[in-house]
Amino acid sequence: MEILIAFTIIWILWLISSKRYRKFLVQPLAVMVVGFVVITSPAFVNLLTWGLTVAVPSDPGDRVDTIVVLGRGSKLRSDRLNEVWQLWQDQRAANIFASGMMDAKPMVRYLQDNGVPNSHVAGEECSQTTEENGLFTSAILRQQGTKKILLVTDPSHMWRSLLVFRSVGFKVIPHFATSDFQQQTISKHLFILAREYLALADYALTGKFRQRSPSELDKPSSEITQKIHEWNCQTGQV
Repeated sequence: MEILIAFTIIWILWLISSKRYRKFLVQPLAVMVVGFVVITSPAFVNLLTWGLTVAVPSDPGDRVDTIVVLGRGSKLRSDRLNEVWQLWQDQRAANIFASGMMDAKPMVRYLQDNGVPNSHVAGEECSQTTEENGLFTSAILRQQGTKKILLVTDPSHMWRSLLVFRSVGFKVIPHFATSDFQQQTISKHLFILAREYLALADYALTGKFRQRSPSELDKPSSEITQKIHEWNCQTGQV
């Protein structure tokens, strides 16, 4: 309705304006309104989402060592964890690992409250970025023999997460938490997508996708191990 009103106002301005005002006021205004309509359309959002997901391989349904779920805030938590719980029920892996500051502990607690044994669910709450999700998860899980993971996050976040987790030594099967993304408004979608494209460019330019050497993977940096110890951010152990 708001768009229809905007176009009506532009049409009225076009009818009552002189050629000079049409050129310097009405036409630019019309272009801005059309641009806004295009950018906020579901088709444009779908196109941007496709750009972030087209290169992501499909989930073949293989069994893995551990299901790794990334936190994305409390609003998305329950639906995402219901999906993870179902994957665990389907025996995709014996263990679940949650990653993310402010998210790991409540995610672990939720899964335990919903029937996942304490010995099969753990997490880390040190990480504040996607790169740290990968680094801290690797520092903990690789020491326990985990090599192949099922990575669960939303579609917009998956490509960056996949590249990061591959770079820290995991064989990764991606699994979209699609219900998370479907709940968002168009404006929220656009904000998330724009942020993700910028983050992808930043990670690529600053070398965050570089493949870590075997020595780096076998012996995590003192900064990582010290932070895990000092912050006491490991929740449980699988």
